[in-house]
Amino acid sequence: MKQSERVIAIVGPTASGKTSLSIELAKRLNGEIINGDAMQVYKGLNIGTAKITEDEKEGVPHHLFDIKEPTESFSVAEYQSTVRNCIEDIQSRGKQPIIVGGTGLYIQSVLFDFRFTEEAGDEKVRSELEKELETEGGSQRLYERLQKLDPSSADKIHPNNYRRLIRALEIIEVTGKTKEEHEKGAGEATLYDHLIVGLTLDRELLYNRINQRVELMMEAGLLEEARRLWENGVRNVQSVQAIGYKELYEHFEGKISLDEAVELIKKHTRHYAKRQMTYFRNKVEISWFDANSDKENIVDGILSILKGFQGVESNK
Repeated sequence: MKQSERVIAIVGPTASGKTSLSIELAKRLNGEIINGDAMQVYKGLNIGTAKITEDEKEGVPHHLFDIKEPTESFSVAEYQSTVRNCIEDIQSRGKQPIIVGGTGLYIQSVLFDFRFTEEAGDEKVRSELEKELETEGGSQRLYERLQKLDPSSADKIHPNNYRRLIRALEIIEVTGKTKEEHEKGAGEATLYDHLIVGLTLDRELLYNRINQRVELMMEAGLLEEARRLWENGVRNVQSVQAIGYKELYEHFEGKISLDEAVELIKKHTRHYAKRQMTYFRNKVEISWFDANSDKENIVDGILSILKGFQGVESNK
């Protein structure tokens, strides 16, 4: 198997050093990096999401950063399809795809056979079903069709719940499967030959890093960055629910002081890091490395794991 036919993912809690490690690994494996953080897709959310800078990239190509306006929504299903297309593009050029980030569900949805009902959508099919619904006796005909094609869903849907009725029939027409069949076994099968590398760190040390990082973010202008978003009317949307922004928004609203907001950012980030580690340890098989180890040694360890696969060579 060629190196480029595999997908590598680097995961771990916030502030564990994933970005720095990914750059070194990408240089050694002729790789390109794909964002695996749900909030780094947004333009203008740079400091608070610890988004990589152009200088930090060191010439390594990066994908899926700054692809959304802060007012736009972004779902895991959209991430899944976008990243899979990106992987195909990177592999077609003989490069090594490396997904890097801390949003476990997003990364897992790409590597495994996760299925989302929103994938099974087709506006044309939906429109035709809606037109049929409006005809005389249309709702009865549609419900009888569902009873025939998917009796399990029909039992759970009231004949007058037109939205769910149409959605169930839409899934059948688009996928050729019932909703239950479409979702059955989702997330179990792997779609790529892959290696997931995880960075772990002593909790006290990690929490100290997080506290220091928040202080550095404030010094770098996080308050001003959040205020720009606030003044531009970016409110009540998905992007500014991110840690670092939602707390400062509470400050702008006069609910808490700036010092209280900063302490909440630290506290919420620590809790988030704990949830990240719980997720990674319970959901997927990961090759763990001590984040406090020398970066070169971690890269060498990753390359040692990969040596068992034919065609994996480093650029060292």
